[in-house]
Amino acid sequence: MKFPINGSCQCGQATYTLYEAPKVVFACHCTECQKLSTSPFSVTAVIDAKKIEFSGKLSHWSRQADSGNQNHAVFCPQCGNRIYHFNPDDRSTVKLKLKPVDLSDANMFEPTAHVWVSEKVSWYQIPEGATVFDKQPR
Repeated sequence: MKFPINGSCQCGQATYTLYEAPKVVFACHCTECQKLSTSPFSVTAVIDAKKIEFSGKLSHWSRQADSGNQNHAVFCPQCGNRIYHFNPDDRSTVKLKLKPVDLSDANMFEPTAHVWVSEKVSWYQIPEGATVFDKQPR
């Protein structure tokens, strides 16, 4: 994979440039991520915050996670796409929600682990051999 790679929201107003592959990619099955993605899980790429740049107008929203941490969401105010999440107490990473627009290696965003499988919808089958966690790994 050749870096940098670029991505954007649906309307193209909010963009990013990614300079390095994600540290980890996971599928989160918690009920909050099911709401967010309107699907059985949400795919998140954990990115070193120094290895990604964002541009465009962004809006923010936050909620308290089950862990007690604040989960901040950044989204496009025009089309509503989530761009990334972050923990204000640990700004070393961002949790990217958008795949790049032009991606020659789609496997880079394939989940390496499934988290919060204790809240997984019954009809979705996790791929055989995948790493799974009942809740959030420590």
